[in-house]
Amino acid sequence: MNFQQLDYALAIHKHKNFGAAADYCDISQATLSAMVKKLEQELDIVLFDRSRKPVKTTAEGMIFIEKARSILKIKGELNEIKNSDSSMEGKLTIGIIPTVVNALMPKVLPKILDENPKINLEIKEITTEQIKLQLSNDEIDLGILATPIQDEEYDEHQLYYEPMWVYGIQNEQKHYVSSDDVKNQNIWLLEEGHCFREQMRTICEIKEKAPKHKNLAFKSNSFETLMHMCDQFGGLTLLPELFVNQLPPQLQLKSKSFTVPIPVREISIVSYRKTGNQKIISYLSQLIQKEVSPLLKTSQYKKHVSALWRHA
Repeated sequence: MNFQQLDYALAIHKHKNFGAAADYCDISQATLSAMVKKLEQELDIVLFDRSRKPVKTTAEGMIFIEKARSILKIKGELNEIKNSDSSMEGKLTIGIIPTVVNALMPKVLPKILDENPKINLEIKEITTEQIKLQLSNDEIDLGILATPIQDEEYDEHQLYYEPMWVYGIQNEQKHYVSSDDVKNQNIWLLEEGHCFREQMRTICEIKEKAPKHKNLAFKSNSFETLMHMCDQFGGLTLLPELFVNQLPPQLQLKSKSFTVPIPVREISIVSYRKTGNQKIISYLSQLIQKEVSPLLKTSQYKKHVSALWRHA
């Protein structure tokens, strides 16, 4: 048994197809099949049910996959010891929820790439549920999303608390709003499936009530679209602060922050417990916190944590 065979088995489990796994590992399908077959003979167990389409990992195979992940994680940690510098190298795949990626990545991505010229970085814009699934299937290495997700299979590494803002208030003399000001207003929210939608309904105790047209069922996946609907039909929408920071001045005038207590969401790096690379997590956490924290209103409240609301 060797590390290479473990990698091959994980690839088959991930892709559920020998041909796709071979392409991923950059070897022939015949070589991959022979190596995994040899591994099964050595262990005296069947790892994969080849009669199924897609290929299915057996019950014994699932136990093996978990052990293989743990072994390869330790191997990665041992390899880190010999690295004399702090730069990262190799392939790194990160899944990020849509309501974070659009404002966060432009602020930190250039520095990540400049400081790590040997890294092959892939960013995937996917939902919270997709991040959890792809982490457990070893399709991505890390996720950046709103937490807590309350699942012991995943480790959460908090990055920052991001305040919420209200868009659509025309009064330039009004600089702050309270949750009571928002509760009974007409609200445009992202469509079902976005965690941001449920967070806002929970944090601000609001209900979606699209303005004016009862015969309109409007579903949107972007903050920009919601803002346009506010401008056209009236009503309000809620935006995260990093997104507000990148708006042009004339649109920022329509965006108001909340009075204390300020509704916030927690953003974290999430890893699958058995495979998280602590060196990479530490590097990304420090970089993101350094670049983002000064831009957030929550940095003013470090000594007054009780002023912040954390989503349920």
